[in-house]
Amino acid sequence: MITHLKARLAATAATLMIVLHPVASHAQAMATTATKAEAVEAQMPHISVQTVGKGTPVILIPGLSSPRAVWAGVVPTLATSHRVYVVQVNGFGGDDPLANLSPGILDGIVADLHTLITQSKLGKPAIVGHSMGGLVSLMLAKAHPEDVGKLMIVDSLPYIGEIFAPGATVAALEPQAKAMRDGMAAAYGKPVNPAANEALAARMALKPASRTRVADWAAKADARVSAQAMYEDLTTDLRPAMASIAAPITLIYPWNAVGPTKPVADALYRKAYATAPHMTFVDIGDAAHFVMLDQPVAFQAALDDFLRR
Repeated sequence: MITHLKARLAATAATLMIVLHPVASHAQAMATTATKAEAVEAQMPHISVQTVGKGTPVILIPGLSSPRAVWAGVVPTLATSHRVYVVQVNGFGGDDPLANLSPGILDGIVADLHTLITQSKLGKPAIVGHSMGGLVSLMLAKAHPEDVGKLMIVDSLPYIGEIFAPGATVAALEPQAKAMRDGMAAAYGKPVNPAANEALAARMALKPASRTRVADWAAKADARVSAQAMYEDLTTDLRPAMASIAAPITLIYPWNAVGPTKPVADALYRKAYATAPHMTFVDIGDAAHFVMLDQPVAFQAALDDFLRR
């Protein structure tokens, strides 16, 4: 079991490797441009945010190396009754890295989200985060509890080192995280390795169509941004903060026949979030890390339930 989980972390960390234009500082107002009939895009130092629909606000945050397109399957439905803010990290999806060429990417994303919420007067929106986006969501809830109404965390842990071994520490993982960061960043400017991206996608998604999309996203991400963001993800431990996060958390986690199986997944995720005071656990079977691609109907139903709750 541990061997499998280590392999999964290596894949996840690599994907923590797999969405956009400038503003000089967090204190400045966001620059916005209309991109289509109802959509508006705000450009910030660490992220861009595309906004569509009307109603109560929902913020969608993708994971490592993933563009906002990861949420394409749910945005049209959400936009019929919600104002949807779809985040993309600068440097992913083929975009200019902007401020993300410097350390502090995750903290920068949190700062941009705080600016978005306060300047747009969103109150306490619902926030949905996948993978690294889930960790960022928890970081926001810790740093700015007044910004968060409720959280939906999709296949993310308060500390990813738990997949390596129970009780793993940042100090123990940091040398490996640094080596992975440096190796990944060294790929910048070199030809894309389709075989490597396809192998990564095969571990992160089950369906052929899902794998194709994940591999394409990995190829388009800036390796320098992915490397640093992965390093920060691997060395961020929110376990001590979980008991203080008052916002209700719904955790969506996948399982499948290859692994993790349902018993393994149940144990891993329930232990990781054991100290959070307001938890709802929702498992989705026959799915891998990109659960929204592998099981779109089940994921949409879980998202709808979360927003109604």
